[in-house]
Amino acid sequence: VVVLSSNDGCAVARSNEVKALGVKMGTPWFRMRDLARRHRIVGLSSNFTLYGDMSDRVVAILRDFSPDVEVYSIDESFVGIDDSGGAWGSPAVMGQAMRQRILQWTGLPVCVGIASSKTLAKLANHIAKTQPQFDGVCDFSVMASRELDRLVDPLDVREVWGIGRKSAEHLHRIGIDTVGALRRVPAVSMRSHFGVVMERIASELRGLSCLELDDVEVPRQQIITSRSFGVPVTMRGELGEAVSTFVARACERLRRQESVCGAIHVFIETSRFGEQHYANGITVPLPEPSNDTRVLNAVALSGLQRVFRAGCHYKKAGVVLMDLSHDGFGQHSLFDSSVTSARSVQVMAAMDAVNALYGRDTLHLGSAGTQSRWVARSDNRTPRYTTDWNELPTVRASQKLATGRIAV
Repeated sequence: VVVLSSNDGCAVARSNEVKALGVKMGTPWFRMRDLARRHRIVGLSSNFTLYGDMSDRVVAILRDFSPDVEVYSIDESFVGIDDSGGAWGSPAVMGQAMRQRILQWTGLPVCVGIASSKTLAKLANHIAKTQPQFDGVCDFSVMASRELDRLVDPLDVREVWGIGRKSAEHLHRIGIDTVGALRRVPAVSMRSHFGVVMERIASELRGLSCLELDDVEVPRQQIITSRSFGVPVTMRGELGEAVSTFVARACERLRRQESVCGAIHVFIETSRFGEQHYANGITVPLPEPSNDTRVLNAVALSGLQRVFRAGCHYKKAGVVLMDLSHDGFGQHSLFDSSVTSARSVQVMAAMDAVNALYGRDTLHLGSAGTQSRWVARSDNRTPRYTTDWNELPTVRASQKLATGRIAV
């Protein structure tokens, strides 16, 4: 199985069988079609709604084990167990209980890495995932130093959390190829070569925790919403529908973090492989900070009108909400009406509540349209089993048999 990027473009996730066939991350799907036919590779469209819901379910289970949970990404979290591990006898037993409950309640297999620092915990997770003898849970905190060295030291530095491709290349040039070599270098010298971030990584690899557990999501400084289109868009009205949709999505996130926006950037782009590539964008400041979808949408459409060029086949568009601040601390206009502001808050709260109860876009601006011909392709998307009544699995039973059993 491979999971494809937006518009079913390229492979962004691959099963072990596909990796063994030599398929690299980012391989375009059209180049894999012959290989897929020969080896029965199934290409699935991205299903972000399902992924997000399943991620939320896993995090809810983790919070049953510990109140200290930092959601690092859609498929990874850090869990503090200082006050919770004792109830289970050992952190490893607690880790196995996590795995079993998540598997039973969601069907998702997970691995657990336990250590005294975040960076070591990530490596422990890597060991748990790649070495079957640990049965999905690797606890560095109770491991003898010699055993820990044997497992960790041979790993390439690229396996270390926070070390990207360029940093790894730089480390290789100065003779630091493995995790063991990085652990042996004094942290202070790492700071002189790379800065404080690498110093912290080196310290964390020695078991010294330098990165606190963040159980509160930090408000974003920018909110970006963009998509590639399923078909080329040529008409400004249709492009405006897409921009209005992106503004609505961004404003939902803006209100969730209780922020307001001071400026909005709108950008459009044609295919990079077309004969006449055109890309342009414009930043438009708001008269005063707002998180009202109607206000930001009007500003975004005025910006779109200024950068739109007729005759182009647009492949992508997006909006960026900029100059974010906490709601209530913005500079208001001299002629601002408190009644108008209160109504704005009430209208947006009502819209969010209706859409949360009855489904996204139950209430939306008319400028977003109703057809959405531009929506990205997802020809092979699996059903959104957990969030859409219409996509629940259907089981049909035949008539009752003489044995008293039901044939399905």
